[in-house]
Amino acid sequence: MIQQQTILKVADNSGAKSVKCIKVLNGFNRRFAVLSDVIIVSVQKLRNKARSISKVQKGEVHKAIIIRTKKKITKKDGTITFFQSNAVSLIGKQGKPIASRIIGPIPKKLKKKKNLKLATLSSGFI
Repeated sequence: MIQQQTILKVADNSGAKSVKCIKVLNGFNRRFAVLSDVIIVSVQKLRNKARSISKVQKGEVHKAIIIRTKKKITKKDGTITFFQSNAVSLIGKQGKPIASRIIGPIPKKLKKKKNLKLATLSSGFI
Protein backbone atom coordinates (compact mmCIF):
# COMPACT_ATOMS: atom_id res chain seq x y z
CA MET A 1 0.00 0.00 0.00
CA ILE A 2 1.49 3.26 -1.18
CA GLN A 3 0.59 6.63 0.27
CA GLN A 4 1.89 10.19 0.03
CA GLN A 5 5.58 10.74 0.88
CA THR A 6 6.46 7.07 0.16
CA ILE A 7 9.87 6.60 -1.45
CA LEU A 8 9.72 4.06 -4.30
CA LYS A 9 12.27 2.37 -6.54
CA VAL A 10 12.03 2.82 -10.30
CA ALA A 11 12.11 -0.53 -12.12
CA ASP A 12 12.75 0.69 -15.65
CA ASN A 13 15.51 2.26 -17.71
CA SER A 14 14.14 5.80 -17.78
CA GLY A 15 17.17 7.07 -15.81
CA ALA A 16 15.51 7.63 -12.43
CA LYS A 17 16.59 5.57 -9.43
CA SER A 18 14.06 6.60 -6.78
CA VAL A 19 10.91 8.70 -6.69
CA LYS A 20 8.57 10.08 -4.04
CA CYS A 21 4.79 9.72 -4.23
CA ILE A 22 3.06 13.10 -4.33
CA LYS A 23 -0.57 12.15 -4.95
CA VAL A 24 -2.71 9.03 -5.27
CA LEU A 25 -5.10 9.33 -8.21
CA ASN A 26 -8.59 7.85 -8.88
CA GLY A 27 -10.72 9.35 -6.18
CA PHE A 28 -11.17 12.30 -3.90
CA ASN A 29 -9.51 11.87 -0.49
CA ARG A 30 -8.05 8.47 -1.44
CA ARG A 31 -5.18 7.60 0.89
CA PHE A 32 -3.62 4.40 -0.41
CA ALA A 33 -2.64 3.06 -3.80
CA VAL A 34 -2.28 -0.64 -4.55
CA LEU A 35 -0.87 -2.70 -7.42
CA SER A 36 -1.58 -1.31 -10.93
CA ASP A 37 -2.78 2.08 -9.64
CA VAL A 38 -1.53 5.33 -11.17
CA ILE A 39 0.15 7.87 -8.89
CA ILE A 40 1.95 11.18 -9.35
CA VAL A 41 5.62 11.12 -8.38
CA SER A 42 8.61 13.44 -8.15
CA VAL A 43 12.07 12.22 -9.20
CA GLN A 44 14.42 12.16 -6.19
CA LYS A 45 17.60 10.42 -7.45
CA LEU A 46 19.07 9.57 -10.85
CA ARG A 47 21.17 6.56 -11.77
CA ASN A 48 24.87 7.39 -11.87
CA LYS A 49 25.57 5.94 -15.30
CA ALA A 50 22.53 7.56 -16.90
CA ARG A 51 22.87 11.15 -15.67
CA SER A 52 23.98 12.54 -19.02
CA ILE A 53 21.57 10.51 -21.21
CA SER A 54 18.63 10.33 -18.80
CA LYS A 55 15.08 10.71 -20.13
CA VAL A 56 14.06 12.42 -16.87
CA GLN A 57 15.66 15.05 -14.65
CA LYS A 58 15.80 15.40 -10.88
CA GLY A 59 12.79 17.23 -9.45
CA GLU A 60 10.51 16.58 -12.42
CA VAL A 61 6.93 15.48 -11.83
CA HIS A 62 5.60 12.43 -13.71
CA LYS A 63 2.85 9.87 -13.53
CA ALA A 64 3.82 6.34 -12.55
CA ILE A 65 2.14 2.96 -12.36
CA ILE A 66 2.81 0.67 -9.39
CA ILE A 67 4.23 -2.66 -10.56
CA ARG A 68 5.51 -4.20 -7.30
CA THR A 69 4.50 -3.80 -3.64
CA LYS A 70 5.58 -5.33 -0.33
CA LYS A 71 1.93 -5.85 0.58
CA LYS A 72 0.86 -9.50 0.25
CA ILE A 73 -1.60 -10.24 -2.54
CA THR A 74 -3.86 -13.26 -2.08
CA LYS A 75 -5.37 -14.81 -5.21
CA LYS A 76 -8.62 -16.78 -5.40
CA ASP A 77 -6.76 -20.10 -5.55
CA GLY A 78 -5.03 -19.35 -2.23
CA THR A 79 -1.56 -18.43 -3.45
CA ILE A 80 0.13 -15.44 -1.85
CA THR A 81 2.43 -13.14 -3.82
CA PHE A 82 4.63 -10.37 -2.46
CA PHE A 83 7.86 -8.62 -3.43
CA GLN A 84 10.93 -7.38 -1.55
CA SER A 85 10.43 -3.72 -2.45
CA ASN A 86 7.92 -1.19 -3.73
CA ALA A 87 8.58 -0.32 -7.38
CA VAL A 88 7.01 1.81 -10.10
CA SER A 89 7.41 2.42 -13.81
CA LEU A 90 7.21 5.98 -15.14
CA ILE A 91 4.58 6.73 -17.78
CA GLY A 92 4.03 9.73 -20.03
CA LYS A 93 1.02 12.00 -20.45
CA GLN A 94 -0.72 9.64 -22.88
CA GLY A 95 -0.25 6.66 -20.54
CA LYS A 96 2.61 5.09 -22.48
CA PRO A 97 5.83 4.10 -20.67
CA ILE A 98 8.80 6.46 -20.86
CA ALA A 99 11.26 3.57 -20.69
CA SER A 100 11.96 0.83 -23.22
CA ARG A 101 12.58 -1.96 -20.68
CA ILE A 102 11.27 -3.01 -17.26
CA ILE A 103 13.77 -4.62 -14.91
CA GLY A 104 12.53 -7.68 -13.04
CA PRO A 105 9.23 -9.57 -13.14
CA ILE A 106 5.76 -8.07 -12.82
CA PRO A 107 2.52 -9.66 -11.57
CA LYS A 108 0.08 -11.20 -14.06
CA LYS A 109 -2.54 -8.74 -12.83
CA LEU A 110 -0.80 -6.06 -14.93
CA LYS A 111 -1.44 -8.03 -18.12
CA LYS A 112 -4.81 -6.33 -18.71
CA LYS A 113 -5.58 -4.23 -21.78
CA LYS A 114 -4.72 -0.84 -20.32
CA ASN A 115 -1.29 -2.08 -19.21
CA LEU A 116 -0.53 -4.30 -22.18
CA LYS A 117 2.45 -2.18 -23.23
CA LEU A 118 4.01 -2.67 -19.77
CA ALA A 119 3.56 -6.43 -20.09
CA THR A 120 5.51 -6.52 -23.34
CA LEU A 121 8.42 -4.54 -21.87
CA SER A 122 8.88 -6.78 -18.81
CA SER A 123 11.16 -9.79 -18.51
CA GLY A 124 8.60 -12.14 -16.96
CA PHE A 125 5.48 -12.66 -14.90
CA ILE A 126 4.72 -13.94 -11.43
